[in-house]
Amino acid sequence: MSAATATARRRYRSPVLLLLCFFASAPIHGQPDVLGFISIDCGIAEGSSYTDGSTRGLKYVSDAGFVDAGAGANAGVRPPYSQQAQPARYLNVRYFPGPAAGARSCYTLRELSPGAKYLVRCGFYYGNYDKLRTLPAFDLYLGVDRWATVNVTTPDERYILEAVVVSPASFLQVCLVNIGLGTPFISWLDLRPLGAAMYPEATLKQSLLLLNLRRPGAKYALNRYHFWRPATSYGVFRYPSDPYDRVWQSYGDVAAWTNITTTAAVNVSNASSFDEPSVVLQSAATPVNATRLDFSWTLDSSLSPNNGNSSSTAYVLLMYFAELQQLPSAALRQFSILINGASWNSSRRSYAPKYLSAEIVKMVLVQGSGDRAVVSLVATPEATLPPILNALEIYSVRQMTQLKTDNVDAEAMMTIRTTYALKKNWIGDPCAPKDFAWHGLNCSYPSSGSAQIKALNLASNVLTGAIDPSFGHLKSLQHLDLSTNTLSGPIPDFLAQMPSLTFLDLSNNKLSGSVPAALLQKHQNGSLILRIGNNTNICDNGASTCDPDKKEKNRTLVTAISVTIPVATLLFVATILILRRRRNKQDTWMANNGRLSGPRERYNLFENGQFSYKELKLITANFREEIGRGGFGAVFLGHLENERTVAVKICSKTSSEGDKEFLAEAQHLGRVHHRNLVSLIGYCKDKKHLGLVYEYMHGGDLEDCLRGNVVSPN
Repeated sequence: MSAATATARRRYRSPVLLLLCFFASAPIHGQPDVLGFISIDCGIAEGSSYTDGSTRGLKYVSDAGFVDAGAGANAGVRPPYSQQAQPARYLNVRYFPGPAAGARSCYTLRELSPGAKYLVRCGFYYGNYDKLRTLPAFDLYLGVDRWATVNVTTPDERYILEAVVVSPASFLQVCLVNIGLGTPFISWLDLRPLGAAMYPEATLKQSLLLLNLRRPGAKYALNRYHFWRPATSYGVFRYPSDPYDRVWQSYGDVAAWTNITTTAAVNVSNASSFDEPSVVLQSAATPVNATRLDFSWTLDSSLSPNNGNSSSTAYVLLMYFAELQQLPSAALRQFSILINGASWNSSRRSYAPKYLSAEIVKMVLVQGSGDRAVVSLVATPEATLPPILNALEIYSVRQMTQLKTDNVDAEAMMTIRTTYALKKNWIGDPCAPKDFAWHGLNCSYPSSGSAQIKALNLASNVLTGAIDPSFGHLKSLQHLDLSTNTLSGPIPDFLAQMPSLTFLDLSNNKLSGSVPAALLQKHQNGSLILRIGNNTNICDNGASTCDPDKKEKNRTLVTAISVTIPVATLLFVATILILRRRRNKQDTWMANNGRLSGPRERYNLFENGQFSYKELKLITANFREEIGRGGFGAVFLGHLENERTVAVKICSKTSSEGDKEFLAEAQHLGRVHHRNLVSLIGYCKDKKHLGLVYEYMHGGDLEDCLRGNVVSPN
């Protein structure tokens, strides 16, 4: 337990202070409360919360901040199940309908400490919430590893699962997976921080799953027991009796057992599972007129790593002992601990509890499928008193073998998902398990370590706003496609700092400003394929950095010629206006010099500004940089021999403008006048190739300039 958590627990001992504290400190946006607790009622309305009646002040909140927005639906349990005496957290569920098996729905628990231990607990109460009376079965996952199968066999039974886990990152995910046997649902979900010394068997590579077998007389199928016989039935202890809010239930009445109790505090300095005295340890079971105490369990198939098909499972048994009676000097309580009739520890053949001082005896055993484990506490021949047992826990050991996504990559992808409100199938871990990998990702799966994201395709995903810095955290990313969205703002410098990036497509967005010099350098030296075409406000469109002395001139260096056929047709007006003016001057000169004495000679209107198709290929570097597209065709960046920058528009083969129409339409519309047309430099009519060559349009999109500026024909 962290110092901050311990201080918080000492500070809020008073029930009144606890109540006030938790009313003021409910988790917000998926964060823990002041004790580090997360308590979620899955199914209540967003923004709502309440104080749990079975604890002193723990507040349960809506799951809206923990599950993806819009995921699943809420429902209440139905009569007669809703009319039974139930804690509030069992009266509603969130369910996740899906069209087929394989769908994954996840809760993300945030603001955790990487490498810290946590208890994760969840509850399920069907209660005919869907009015179908169809009892489902589905899988539960801790991160990328399967936890258990939730198999609902009766509508009014409460199913509770607990696990002790080490969080590999600042977040932990609990996922429900549809296995084709009904709709997954959940009633509530808890997370509790544990002390660092507790449950040392729980590591990053393995978790402890609390045995989930119901025994006669027990309220829940949770194998964590105390041995009080309280007046009220079952006798469940949790927070604040247990500062970690573990649920301890009574083992129940056993005719051959009785119990001894004390009101004195039990020292727990030798019991790492407790950091302060607990009522749980103030009672102990002991046999009546006998010298042995036996208990047993069988394999829990729901926790089997292979859905019950595992040949063997490892278990950890924790037994708590403390002598509760002040024994006279002649009395001796001493016993052996046997497992299936054999000594559990060859070096320690007997055990004697210490007065008011708790200790833990731990047993690790491997149990075959269908086997029954029997534990016996047997008094030694020297003993004058029978054995005792104060409490016990039984855990199944689960190896966490699945590769998960690198923590930094996973955090970055979850931020990207949130920033752009992406739905898709982006739930849970981005890369793992492979069957659940997010759409649009390519991941590498090494033989050891973490999966890494190599490619990310978010083309045509309606992304808006700036390019989020989280993209820069994907250090192994080689291929990034953000094309055909409405991203705006400058191209960020961090894109040039991504060490593995070899392909970047930012085309067809609304990005602006200059291209970072480092990014251009990578493009020019061949280490990066860079696509930035059709961003109307990108300075220079990647040819070079912006010249500060020509800032005003180059404010919009991508000429926005991606306009429709009607706008392209208006370009022909410029052709006619310019060339008719030239022809009139030529005719006047010829008339004044006696050159028109006979019939007018045929004059090629375009002869001074005509380009061959081969010349256009040279000007545009073989049409390398497309900067626009419209109904008439594509527009390419070009440079003349005098370094004058031009735009070259090529008639596409599918354009409605043909060979004859190219000239006929221009002549027909020659009467239209327009005062804001770009300067036409020339044209190409080379066999089947038609094109226009003109200067950049400065100050914005040509289409914007044309609107409202066309005057009627003469």
